[in-house]
Amino acid sequence: MPPKTVVTINSNGRQSASFIRVASAVGWQVRAQMRDTNGIVAEELSNLPNVTVFVGHLENAKFVDSLFKNAQLAFINTTHWGDEVAIGRALADAAKKAGVHHYIYSSMPDHSVYANNWRPLPLWAQKFTVENYIRQIGLPATFVYCGIYHNNFTSLNFPLFRMELQPNKSFVWQAPFHPDIPLPWLDAEHDVGPAVLQIFKEGPGKWAGKRIALAFSHLTPKQVCKAFSRGLSRPVYYRQGPIEIACPVPTGYREHLEALEETLGRQRAPYFGPDLEEDCPNVALGIWEGYRDMEEYAREVFPVEEAANGLTWMEDHETPQRAVDLDFQGSC
Repeated sequence: MPPKTVVTINSNGRQSASFIRVASAVGWQVRAQMRDTNGIVAEELSNLPNVTVFVGHLENAKFVDSLFKNAQLAFINTTHWGDEVAIGRALADAAKKAGVHHYIYSSMPDHSVYANNWRPLPLWAQKFTVENYIRQIGLPATFVYCGIYHNNFTSLNFPLFRMELQPNKSFVWQAPFHPDIPLPWLDAEHDVGPAVLQIFKEGPGKWAGKRIALAFSHLTPKQVCKAFSRGLSRPVYYRQGPIEIACPVPTGYREHLEALEETLGRQRAPYFGPDLEEDCPNVALGIWEGYRDMEEYAREVFPVEEAANGLTWMEDHETPQRAVDLDFQGSC
């Protein structure tokens, strides 16, 4: 049989790049859309076998049509670059016109659809709107809901997932999540690609119209910190508290964080919503068993990513001192 031709967009992002690596390795022809080819990920993907990079903007209808022409498959993760809903609809229309056999869309929930007075998270609700449009036009599609990336953690001064290095060499993660309520997790770079590839292989006969909770562990913030502590061989503590924004953030992200703090923090809404959260992590584990867990990520990847960001804390080989003055709600 001829190799599959699959379309990806925003291809130097974590989800798409993870898929491109495995699709290329099994001989599928990948059409990888990028806004530009700047950066080490774009350079890496451009040099992979079976990958053709399409540089262009998704607002351009002719460009989008050329991207999908004669393609059988598509893995689509829209972002907030531009009008996400308009772009998402245009991509779905182009895929349907091209006769794409299986369209996998990376979606997220709109918490406001549940009768709990939950506030929608703006950057997620747009994806849910696109998902509903894809369903309306009858495109054979599957919807993956990705859990929180392990790769979000950093000791840089970024909001929500900062592992703040302390003078005693321990780390503290402050977030609004309840310390004992589980959250869904996955290693985006390691696990999205193999899982999506397997969904494509099993096909729309099994997965058309389905929503998949793509999370390979369901851990409380305290359990996450314990896994990090084991992986890094130093104390790691969780502190339930407000989201601190001390650096510039993208347009709309501040509003998204405010809604997240209210809906997932104070109101304790399930991350994926009540109907999908119960699938964690069994559905994902049934698709891909070779996942990277949190402790393995903390031990083998987190220090490497930190070093790539110019940080040097991992070069200090003195034994970290256990904190004696911490009084953090939910510390572990």
